Amino acid sequence: MIQIFLAVGSVGYLSFVNGQKAVNDLVTQLMNKTSSVVDQHLNSYLAVPTQLNQMNADAVKTGILDLQNLEVSGKYLWKQMQLYKNLGYNGYLLTTGKGAGAGNYPDRKLKTLEIFSDVTEGVSKIKSYSMDEDGNIKTLMNTYDYQGLAQPWYVKTVKAGYPIWSGVHPWVGAFNSGSIAASANYPIYNNQGKLTAVFGIDLLLSNISKFLDNIDFSDNGVIFIMDRNGLLVANSGDTNPYKFASGEVERLAAIHSSNPLIKSTSKYLLNSLDNLQTIQEPQQIKFNFRGNDQFVKVTPWKDKLGLDWLVVIAVPESDFMAQIDANTRNTIFLSIVILILVFIVSTCTSNCITQPIFELSKVSELIANGQLNKSVDVRGTYELKILSDTFNKMVQQLQESFTALETANQNLEIANTELEARVEKRTVELKATIEELHQTQAQIVQSEKMSALGEMIAGIAHEINNPVNFIYGNIYHLKDYSDDLLTLIQLYQSYLTEPPEEIAEKLVEIDFEFLQQDLCKVLISMEIGTQRIQEIVLSLRNFSRLDEAEVKAVDINEGINSTLVILSHRLKAKCARTEIEIIKNYGNLPLIDCYASQINQVFMNIINNAIDALEEQDKLRSLEEIKAKPSTIKISTVYDHEWISIHIADNGMGIQQKDSSRVFNPFFTTKGVGEGTGLGLSISYQIITQKHCGQLFFNSVPGEGTEFVIKLPLNGSRFKL
Repeated sequence: MIQIFLAVGSVGYLSFVNGQKAVNDLVTQLMNKTSSVVDQHLNSYLAVPTQLNQMNADAVKTGILDLQNLEVSGKYLWKQMQLYKNLGYNGYLLTTGKGAGAGNYPDRKLKTLEIFSDVTEGVSKIKSYSMDEDGNIKTLMNTYDYQGLAQPWYVKTVKAGYPIWSGVHPWVGAFNSGSIAASANYPIYNNQGKLTAVFGIDLLLSNISKFLDNIDFSDNGVIFIMDRNGLLVANSGDTNPYKFASGEVERLAAIHSSNPLIKSTSKYLLNSLDNLQTIQEPQQIKFNFRGNDQFVKVTPWKDKLGLDWLVVIAVPESDFMAQIDANTRNTIFLSIVILILVFIVSTCTSNCITQPIFELSKVSELIANGQLNKSVDVRGTYELKILSDTFNKMVQQLQESFTALETANQNLEIANTELEARVEKRTVELKATIEELHQTQAQIVQSEKMSALGEMIAGIAHEINNPVNFIYGNIYHLKDYSDDLLTLIQLYQSYLTEPPEEIAEKLVEIDFEFLQQDLCKVLISMEIGTQRIQEIVLSLRNFSRLDEAEVKAVDINEGINSTLVILSHRLKAKCARTEIEIIKNYGNLPLIDCYASQINQVFMNIINNAIDALEEQDKLRSLEEIKAKPSTIKISTVYDHEWISIHIADNGMGIQQKDSSRVFNPFFTTKGVGEGTGLGLSISYQIITQKHCGQLFFNSVPGEGTEFVIKLPLNGSRFKL
């Protein structure tokens, strides 16, 4: 019955697996095809403004378009807007601040002519006109100020010196209309290479979302496009990739989308990949969302003018697994029916075979209980008859053997008693030897590790210190040189109040005023940085103590600070927790003779364990609980004339009562496999109690925290070699 059930189950399982593989292949093909369709649409959709800019630039170069004639040029651009419905704005700006353009307002089905004139101190007066079907001006609709020469799209294009996309930005039109757009810009230079104007076209991106929503690829799947900063560009579904309220447009991050699948997919990508900038090739991944696996494909999309987006397709596995799940249920039902039928047939068959065997089993049980005079008489098949005769012969031989065995057992019992006593004594001796060997081995391994670590730290500190001292020594001279150079330039400016045009443009290009202010700040930050490196190098050397005698008078507070510097990277905030706060309450301690590197090793082990406990606690707490009770480690030192006490306390989960008696045992640890050896506290205990004749104990309340206390006597004759 079991064999048949396993056979039917295996067939069903293989059918399910093969179906799932077919679904995976189908999903991969579908996602590849969908990604290709989106890629083709983006290539054609985003090519329009760059082609128009090139066409307009050619018209200027050939003399067809006179940019100084603002009204004619504006009508020319207005005509282009009639042909391309997806443009939000099409215009140009002269270096004088004047210009012309045409605006598109889809909600009013209106395209306006706008003329930039009357420039005062860089501010242009824009007049917006409505047009009739023949391109003639009808009425003046609006007048407003525009500081065009300071706009990001203009500044970025001038700085680049070639056609670019100035990025995706909020787009707010007249009549309370809002969207997002990408600006394609093109600089125009005259025959002398001097900038004369900049063309700029705003391409509305809302129609990309409509295109994505019209792709029929899955009932519950989504397609969305985001830039490398995680901000949405377009997405399928009913939600917009931006917020529009009170006349302002705000771009949405993908992780803040109101679409649950877009939100969860983007969060998973950010958590698993850390940085969206690293995605350079198409990637296909799978993750679980609300108990259902999701197929996700991420495809980078770039163009030669600077756009760099990610196209993400997410498809629920359930959209394709419905039929396979139905087949699986049918297979399970048929397996149950077959199992019931097999049970009925096998029961009838087994009764015919097992009844004689049951009789044989009863007699065997009586014989096993010592009744060796029993025999069995089985009627049935030929094979069972042979079995009963063989069984009776075996019983007779067993009676003879049992008598001989009783005699041999009496002799063996005497010998076993003596052997057990010797084995027990030897076992006790062997256990003691093994335990001593384990402790010695742990000490040797840890000592070698700390020695190697100390040598490596001392070497690194020495190698870092030389170039840092060189840099730090030269910063002083660099500050003098930079002050002299800036003074010289300012002197030139005082005598040359109106510099040549090339020098003036260069001063603007490099933003000389900002450079003057920022240069001193940069040198000061470099000086602070090198001082910080020197402090870290000093802490590393203090921690290793390789350049001092093994037993030396040291400052305990300095040793704790050196250990904290080395562990500073573990104290910083991480994605799963906030920064661990160190609260210091140092007493005025005298110098104490001790093994400095070993004492630092004890500090390292105890503080490391405290950090591990706080990290484990934060994994189990919500963000609100972490804010209500931040993770802290409090370190206090006390001097009472005969002892120096060091208290290291954390507010973690504490030590369970059942583990309290085993904390200092070698190889005991509550951490997972591969996360701890269980030697840190054991070795620390031996260093304090045996090497320094001190005390090491702890106080712990489950759920509130743990405090370790180290007490070192001031008597220098206490050391043991």
